[in-house]
Amino acid sequence: MPPSTPPVGPPVAKRVSHSMTVHGDTRIDNYFWLRDRKDPDTRKYLEEENRYTEAVMAHTKPLEELLYSEMLGRIQETDSSAPVKHGEYLYYTRTEAGKQYAIHCRKHLSLESGEEILLDGNVMAEGQKYFRIGNFAPSPNHQLLAYSVDYAGDETYTIRVKNLATGEHLPDEIPNTYYTLEWASDNQTFFYTILDPALRPYKVFRHMLGVKEDTLTYHETDERFTVELSATRSRAFIFINIGSPITSEVRYLSTNAPDGELTVLLPRVQGVEYDAAHHGETFFIRTNDGAKGFRLVQAPVTDPSKPNWREIIPGRDGITIESVHAFENYLVTEQRINGLVEIQVYDFRSSTDYAIDFPEPSYAIEMGPNYDYSTDLLRFEYTSLITPKSVYDFHLQTRQRELKKQQPVRGGYDPAQYSCERIFATGQDGVVVPISLVYKNGFVRDGRAPMLLYGYGSYGISMDAAFRSDRLSLLDRGFVYAIAHIRGGMDMGKPWHEDGRMLKKKNTFKDFISSAEHLIAQKYSSADRIAIMGGSAGGLLMGAVMNARPDLFAAVVAMVPFVDSLNTALDSTLPLTIGEYEEFGNPANPEFYDYMKSYAPYENVSAKNYPALLITTGLNDPRVSYWEPAKWTAKLRALKQNDRPLLLKVNMGSGHFGSSGRYEYLKETAFHYAFLLDVLNVNG
Repeated sequence: MPPSTPPVGPPVAKRVSHSMTVHGDTRIDNYFWLRDRKDPDTRKYLEEENRYTEAVMAHTKPLEELLYSEMLGRIQETDSSAPVKHGEYLYYTRTEAGKQYAIHCRKHLSLESGEEILLDGNVMAEGQKYFRIGNFAPSPNHQLLAYSVDYAGDETYTIRVKNLATGEHLPDEIPNTYYTLEWASDNQTFFYTILDPALRPYKVFRHMLGVKEDTLTYHETDERFTVELSATRSRAFIFINIGSPITSEVRYLSTNAPDGELTVLLPRVQGVEYDAAHHGETFFIRTNDGAKGFRLVQAPVTDPSKPNWREIIPGRDGITIESVHAFENYLVTEQRINGLVEIQVYDFRSSTDYAIDFPEPSYAIEMGPNYDYSTDLLRFEYTSLITPKSVYDFHLQTRQRELKKQQPVRGGYDPAQYSCERIFATGQDGVVVPISLVYKNGFVRDGRAPMLLYGYGSYGISMDAAFRSDRLSLLDRGFVYAIAHIRGGMDMGKPWHEDGRMLKKKNTFKDFISSAEHLIAQKYSSADRIAIMGGSAGGLLMGAVMNARPDLFAAVVAMVPFVDSLNTALDSTLPLTIGEYEEFGNPANPEFYDYMKSYAPYENVSAKNYPALLITTGLNDPRVSYWEPAKWTAKLRALKQNDRPLLLKVNMGSGHFGSSGRYEYLKETAFHYAFLLDVLNVNG
């Protein structure tokens, strides 16, 4: 247990009254000043919190080092990924022991060929506090590589172009860009997106190599919408995918005519989402027009308007079509059925269809890049709570799967020593909420086991059950690890998302509480043994349930938590704010203001006994500004009525995703686990 008297006193943030009146409602924010990162008191306070956290956790340093050693010992430090066929090349990444970053490589035609090193992240990251590669896009003839790099963690990337024959960089350099980049067929032109002052990707530019002035291709003026780029697998078209949380539109142009005019595939209609895949003379369009869980229609490229639609897969209750992939001879869809993803295959030549089955009660599937349009192979990744990430090539003709690479887990890991389950809790309104669990064999359901319960529940993002080798350090110490598949995500399909957003957002929090209550009732753990964890919007979840039921949890880890959600939503100049009005609501509307105020974690901190709490943030985070967790920490420290630990750990050189190096990431995880083992009094 942590010492009863910390070695240093906790920081006390100064209180500066800041009054805000909205819709006749006046609120006082005593920690508003922390938003000013130029105020020397702000940095001083953050540094004081870091020193305090370091001092309080000093006695766990040996445990933290032991955990790190265990986690590192399970990793194959020198390793390589399963090669991906792209044109005449096999692309892969590899890592070397002691080096933080991946090395990007390729071989021509065969794995027996000589290796070409395209980018060495370790060389590129020298002298940098942070390093991450964004885009990695070989030209169609594979002679050039367009890639982008972020050196701050703020997710603004600079594009460079490398001549792969000579190893030299071209003079072309483009700052302030975002994810996604696509080449035209001429090997001289590519398209990219840039960010507005609120860090919204909002413009698409066409760049011709060697030309200084780029051409604006598309400008999205509606601040609810973002833009991203993709290319059809057929390489016939480049898509500009324009989307808000509930509405989408696709515009496209021919890869053979990069200076041509954009064509709107289907005009946007508020509340209608769609995307498309190209096949010959037709588009396959996945749309929720007329189907809550989406349906699939086929339409001619010459006129894909609704009168020309032919329904291929209808909308069905309880089933959500999540993606569509067109190959020359096959149509592949991902469909979520009863909360689990199935891959469905249709053979154009034989007019037959079938499903690829998966054996475990809970698992996660991710499609591979699958660049080749004419292939009979489908690349996908499979994992579960006990099965390490496994890369398969599935032979679409013979229906045989070929394991190409399974994540190695050193140290004698045996999946047969662990068990996973999928159980169901009943929510407060009668909805059935799935929970995925994993534990080491020998676990006894007597309520004494420590548990880590994870949740997210926003943006229609599913938290499918995936393997992590670092989690074994908890399971081997008797922990049960659980994922609550709560509303707000899309774990049970599109209606699951709809039932956990806007004026139904509280269902997310209620589902999580119901999940914890069910786990306690079924004696998987008990209130004094359950720790909970969530990040970003999952941090909003942590703050909300902690305010509502502090008695239900012993400890909380809130990573980059979105906890000052009402004040952020009231400031339209901040990154992401306007785009999130269709997820959480716009507090300019009094109804949404009152509803958001009723659950926003920062607004609802009060004088009570809170669980032990570890909060993390990154100074350069563009998604959840550092001041949200900092303000939350200050207010909690002023009001909480017990002496359980309250710690804020600020990464002064990173953003939303924490440290970029793989060893530093493991050290962060070891710190989180050391905190949990300590406050739950689990023998290390």
